[in-house]
Amino acid sequence: MTGRGQPVLLCTNDDGVQAGGLSLLARVAEAFGDVWTVAPDREQSATSHALSLHRPIRLTQLSERRYMVDGTPTDCVLLAVKEILETPPGFVLSGVNHGPNMGEDVLYSGTVAGAMEATILGVPAIAFSFTGDDETVLDTYANLLGDLIGSCLRRTGFPDETFLNVNLPNRPASEVEGVVVTALGRRVYHDSLRRSRDPQGYDSFRIGGGHSAWRGREDSDFRAVRAGYVSVTPLHLDLTNFELLNEVRSWGLGS
Repeated sequence: MTGRGQPVLLCTNDDGVQAGGLSLLARVAEAFGDVWTVAPDREQSATSHALSLHRPIRLTQLSERRYMVDGTPTDCVLLAVKEILETPPGFVLSGVNHGPNMGEDVLYSGTVAGAMEATILGVPAIAFSFTGDDETVLDTYANLLGDLIGSCLRRTGFPDETFLNVNLPNRPASEVEGVVVTALGRRVYHDSLRRSRDPQGYDSFRIGGGHSAWRGREDSDFRAVRAGYVSVTPLHLDLTNFELLNEVRSWGLGS
């Protein structure tokens, strides 16, 4: 069964159904409608927009409107919209991720993918991330999250094929400078692939670590967060580089 006459809001994440950021988001969302939570049963960070195509997916009901899925955030949103809810939710809220999702992170992020899958299914969505790791600091953002969610829900329409990617700075909400609309920055990773040898003598590799360097225009997301602002970036599903269409057509690729 879906809601009781109120808007139906779906919460998901990629940190797992027990994550503190998801609990915070669901609590805040309760002020705006009937909240359903459908989230992975374990950490699914960096799964991007993966679907579990080659195995059955197990769905477990934890309470009246709370489910966990042994799959990805994309699986969670798809199951919620197509199987659990009788009608599509009015909004999907993904997060709050424990860690930033700026620049190229959005291409790998399961949190962002949850919002993206909702958008593909025709449901407005927001992805939320906290750039720190102290949950006591994240908890101070309850009112600010409520203001952001309320502002979006009050809109009479939401842009087609577009969702919002929100990053909260690593400082208490009382010290936030404001909320700004930003573009994606760019980040170059260095030394993020490490080789090692396992006890059996085989080479193995670990992805992660190393260091990175940011660059981007003045209104980039990472610049806003560094300056203490909440960054809100509208992301579009269409990846076409329209400026290059005519140039690439002139290449005569089919001749």
